[in-house]
Amino acid sequence: MRRDSTKVDVRLKDFWRDNNRFADLFNAVLFEGQEILKPDALEEADTDVSGVIQLKQYQESLVRARDVVKKTAYGADFVIWGIENQQHIHYASPLRTLLYDGMGYLKEYNEITRQRKEDSEPKTKDEFLSKMRKEDRLHPIFSITVYYGEKEWDGPLCLKDMIVDMPGPMARLFSDYKMNLVQVRDSGKYTFNNEDVKTVFDISRKFFEGNVDEVKETYKDKELQPEIVAVIGKITESSFLMQKGKRGRRPINMCTALEKLEKTSIEKGVAQRDRELILKWTRAGYETLEIADLLGFSEEEVRRVQSEK
Repeated sequence: MRRDSTKVDVRLKDFWRDNNRFADLFNAVLFEGQEILKPDALEEADTDVSGVIQLKQYQESLVRARDVVKKTAYGADFVIWGIENQQHIHYASPLRTLLYDGMGYLKEYNEITRQRKEDSEPKTKDEFLSKMRKEDRLHPIFSITVYYGEKEWDGPLCLKDMIVDMPGPMARLFSDYKMNLVQVRDSGKYTFNNEDVKTVFDISRKFFEGNVDEVKETYKDKELQPEIVAVIGKITESSFLMQKGKRGRRPINMCTALEKLEKTSIEKGVAQRDRELILKWTRAGYETLEIADLLGFSEEEVRRVQSEK
């Protein structure tokens, strides 16, 4: 299917910025459906985790921005939650997750060091060298990578998967870093409570499985908001659903939309087959008039296709 010209994950970012959807994803994936993360406790957080890594004489600036980041406050403390959208398999995803999380911790560390620099209280030698006080603590970061592709994820799920084989004693000592991966095609195992999240994953998954009739049966009496239809279109790479959702102002009946989509697909399929026949018969030496007569087209229509080869 033809790709939308919109930046790959803009609609997906917007979808997850909603606190109810955001919280439901984390509760389903990390907390087995329990409502641990409360939507009304979520606040927007800075997605920019850019920073400078400096080790003695070595210094490197890294520019990084996460897709969607939220923060929950617990008194004076807080927790950072981040979502990364992935539409294609990325064989360095665990390393990217480690880097994003690490840059998030580095960002907070730098904020602490700036505060301590202005602190007039005496410091121990160790506190002076580390630029932190003994009691200073960083705040936890939890990340989820959502993979929207139809193909099953065959990439690494943790940092250890990216490392060469190690002898047993080394492997046991290796400090691993796990990536929390959610695959749309495998999302049926989660307990989602938010209707938008449940619908988007359910329909997209059934599309990947080829169960369009099941979607029509399940959603025949339901109307979806245009935004939801557009997100499903983005995930399944359906230009028809993306455009329908983008242009829609009123709720959309999914059953009617799918019937129209099937009709459009059939018409496009026939047109594509005709085009392939024209080019095939042209290569075989058929005259333009002969091809036009065989397919019931005008000579001008056949010549237009021949000029595209």
